[in-house]
Amino acid sequence: MQSKATAALVQYRFVRYWTDMTNIRSLFVTRLYQARLADHGKPIDAEELEDNCLGIAEDDEAGQDWCEENGYAGYTSYASLTDLPWRSPIFKDLVKVLDKHVAEFAKDLQFDLDGRKLKLEDIWINILPEGGIHTSHIHPHSVISGTTYVAMPSGASAIKFEDPRSQMMMAAPTRLKDAREEMRQFIYVAPEVGDVLLWESWLRHEVPMNLSEEDRVSVSFNYAWA
Repeated sequence: MQSKATAALVQYRFVRYWTDMTNIRSLFVTRLYQARLADHGKPIDAEELEDNCLGIAEDDEAGQDWCEENGYAGYTSYASLTDLPWRSPIFKDLVKVLDKHVAEFAKDLQFDLDGRKLKLEDIWINILPEGGIHTSHIHPHSVISGTTYVAMPSGASAIKFEDPRSQMMMAAPTRLKDAREEMRQFIYVAPEVGDVLLWESWLRHEVPMNLSEEDRVSVSFNYAWA
């Protein structure tokens, strides 16, 4: 007959075995890259870049018309200009710096690019006035998307990222308010002038209402697999 001591030891080993087997991991990670433009390549003069953005916006009648026709508060060159690096030397310099940031991010993502590089597909200016928003969207047909920030006055909107699994959480409870960052459904990032953010283009994001009386100015871009 088994002694109490032997039975206790067997029970301990059983519990210890299953305890040691517990292993909770994070799978299918979503990466967000944030850095200073100046971390790679030639420093970009923020005031000069802002002056260029505002000047181009003022001259771009086609872009202004598109924004008015589509109810876009503010200005974007997304639908009107495809040649910013040709129009202004500072945009040409900016692209050279962005190329280095994107290459660094692609390395972190462990992409097998088969000897090819990710190349700039398009780049455009965004000017969001007080009360302006940019609704939730993704960037189809691209690999990496991002934004660099030119003017972020006090009260300007953060950028909001959405958990890409949201549409599959049909019966899931809401997360705790103090949940770990990687467990939250939405993440708000408040960048500073001179920051660059990069993410994979399928990641849904938006810019909530700009509550500042001044314009929020940024330059966004897409990179594709050449």
